[in-house]
Amino acid sequence: MKSDPSASAGPLRGSGGPLRSSEPVRAAPARAPAMDLLEEAADLLVVHLDFQASLETCERAWRSLANDALTEEPADTSWEVKCSLCVVGIQALAEMDRWREALSWVLQYYQVPEKLPPKVLELCILLYSKMQEPGAVLDVVSAWLQDPANQNLPEYGALAELHVQRVLLPLGRLLEAEELVVGSAAFGEEQRLNVLQAIHTARQQQERKNPGSEEAQKPSQEASPSSLPFIHTLARLFRWARRAVSARLHQLGVRD
Repeated sequence: MKSDPSASAGPLRGSGGPLRSSEPVRAAPARAPAMDLLEEAADLLVVHLDFQASLETCERAWRSLANDALTEEPADTSWEVKCSLCVVGIQALAEMDRWREALSWVLQYYQVPEKLPPKVLELCILLYSKMQEPGAVLDVVSAWLQDPANQNLPEYGALAELHVQRVLLPLGRLLEAEELVVGSAAFGEEQRLNVLQAIHTARQQQERKNPGSEEAQKPSQEASPSSLPFIHTLARLFRWARRAVSARLHQLGVRD
């Protein structure tokens, strides 16, 4: 009696273990077109230094995300790609000396300030502060900080402090800064004391000036977005964006 080869052979195995005839073969999830466009935009920015093409590629990626809004793309992946596109797009605008457009550029995609990712908001604060136009982000950051959903985020305390140091104090809005620091539970005790000390110092400097004078701080010369502190922060956020996308590609089984 001959043995049946199909009975003696070991079970067929898939990536998840023995494959039964009733099990469908699971294909790897498709890579979203926006992720390809993000990688292209990053290369155009860093490798080819074609800033206009990089910005346009970011905008194509945003349109692709809008077209794919009804697909089953995981929310965390979409969030990572959107945030990364903002980092690349803001840097492209800054490189073309179009930094004034950065805030309106990101808001056209997020619609309302409260929905901006913390990393994108941080970058906008640093950019406009460095260019000595902190007033441009005042209303946006204030709206973001007042949103109850944002107050539970781990980045809230750091962004609130950044708002005080880089926006409110340079604008001379000391009472508003003090109310934010005292009234927010996001500040640790040491952090609160340090920021209140900075406010006290700013108030002393203000009192030494003529009463009622404006706190407008005019730059002595044209600022540049290439100054080192801003570039270091931008580079850190850009590296985060690349790591986030690479990690997602690894989950999808795709080499970047």
